[in-house]
Amino acid sequence: MALNVKFAVSTWLWTSPFNNETVRLFPKIKSYGYDAVEIPVEDPSLIDIDLVKKALADNGLSPIICGAFGTSRDLTHDDPSFHKTCFDYLDSCFEISSQLGAKFVAGPMYSAVGKARLVSPEQKKIEWNRAVTNLRKVCHRAAEFGQEIAIETLNRFETDLINTAEELMQLITDINEPQAKAILDGFHMNIEEPSIEAAIRRVGDKLIHVQVSENYRGTPGTGQTNWAAWKRGLEAVNYQGVISIESFTPEIKELAGAVCIWKPLVPSQDGFAKEGLEFLRKWAAE
Repeated sequence: MALNVKFAVSTWLWTSPFNNETVRLFPKIKSYGYDAVEIPVEDPSLIDIDLVKKALADNGLSPIICGAFGTSRDLTHDDPSFHKTCFDYLDSCFEISSQLGAKFVAGPMYSAVGKARLVSPEQKKIEWNRAVTNLRKVCHRAAEFGQEIAIETLNRFETDLINTAEELMQLITDINEPQAKAILDGFHMNIEEPSIEAAIRRVGDKLIHVQVSENYRGTPGTGQTNWAAWKRGLEAVNYQGVISIESFTPEIKELAGAVCIWKPLVPSQDGFAKEGLEFLRKWAAE
């Protein structure tokens, strides 16, 4: 059965951070056949909302807003000033998302990416409760902007808090707010989930966004990902959202270092985008 989905690509495939110059990618992205573009908001001050809105309209692309959660944006930190920094940042993301016509802000917003330690059960509980309390506040702010949040699991090398769909659903249950939804990223799932299909089924109707690449962060269809399991899972939960390619370029050294991409994954980032979409459209239609 064919999936009723649309397709996007993250501008991280080519560049970082997203700024007003990044909209020059939009005509190329549209020419490849994409329906939407993922806009990673690393620094909200670099984004002219009116300019980006016009570029989206001119190229017939829908926006998806993703957050970037570095060390200063940590809702589980012992110092509440870090929470305030993250709240203010997310407010900016909600403003950008709402003004551009997107419906949610996605990302691993419970903690700072790279905060991966072996901590005691007592400390884990403290940080879990902070994440729940603070994300509940984030949900309330999201509602004021007419937005939802799509919370992302990460692999064990990038966070020690939420690694699996089971843990993600426990977090969403504990938050207990209608704005708390889920995003699943296939790269992390390939590391952490015994069954991709079971993980998708576990998230169920909370799933509002999907990111994919290959198990090695390369072009979809060229690696070991179990695409048949992805198809079964998405069919089972009647997923009708966007499937987005997310990967990175080694040319942007700061970003490449953050995601541990030390060499080119493909001969061409443009080829990655084109060939990845060709594979996904064929896979979704079968």
